[in-house]
Amino acid sequence: MPYQTPTGRGSRLAGDHPAFFARQWALTARAMLPPLCLLALLKLPSAAWADCADPPGQRVNWLRCDKPDADLQGADLREAVLTQVNLANAKLAGARLSGADLGGSTLTGADFANATLTNARLVSAKLENAVFAGASMAGARLDRAMLPRANLSNANLSGARLYQVDLTGANLSGVNLSQANLAQANLLDARLSDADLSGADLTRAVLEDAVLTGANLRGARLDGANLLGVDFTGADLTSANLAGARIDGAQFTGATLDSTIWVDRRRCRPGSVGECR
Repeated sequence: MPYQTPTGRGSRLAGDHPAFFARQWALTARAMLPPLCLLALLKLPSAAWADCADPPGQRVNWLRCDKPDADLQGADLREAVLTQVNLANAKLAGARLSGADLGGSTLTGADFANATLTNARLVSAKLENAVFAGASMAGARLDRAMLPRANLSNANLSGARLYQVDLTGANLSGVNLSQANLAQANLLDARLSDADLSGADLTRAVLEDAVLTGANLRGARLDGANLLGVDFTGADLTSANLAGARIDGAQFTGATLDSTIWVDRRRCRPGSVGECR
């Protein structure tokens, strides 16, 4: 039937009625919804689809894959998706993992010796007894990672994030942790002889019975830290902050305490060695 305009002038077909047009559009959109959803899924990045059978390669997606004891020595896994993967006891010596995401992964006993993990993400990863000797890990994120008894000797972790990391009994001899964030980290019984911790944040960290002989702690923050029984023999604590730290039983023989902020918040005199004067 013809449609009468509000003014009473002229007429148009029912198909031209605004309400009719709206209903037709709604029906068309509903009919098109499944194909549109399918198209959207097809356009999702490949990272959404994990294939554990894929060979190792740059940006490979092994999300939640089970690959214990895998031999990946020297493999190129740059920017790979390895989130929650199981690589326990895997061989990754010399592998390239820059920008890779290993968050929440099981890497117990894995060997990353001399591997490159620059800016890699290992948040909350399980790394008990893992080996990172000589690894390049500048800028890596290891917040809340579990690394008890891990070997990180001579590794480069400059600028890395290790907030609340567990490094109980770990070997960190000669490691580069300059400007790293180790706030509230657990370094109980850790070995840090000759380590570079200049400018590092160790606020409220636990270093009880740790060995820091010859370590570089220039400008490091150790305020509120547990330093009970720590061996600082020959360490450089120039301008470091020990305000509120617990130092019962700690050894400072031959340690440089030039302008160090002491536990009672007084600044040590320039030239202080072995004791804060």
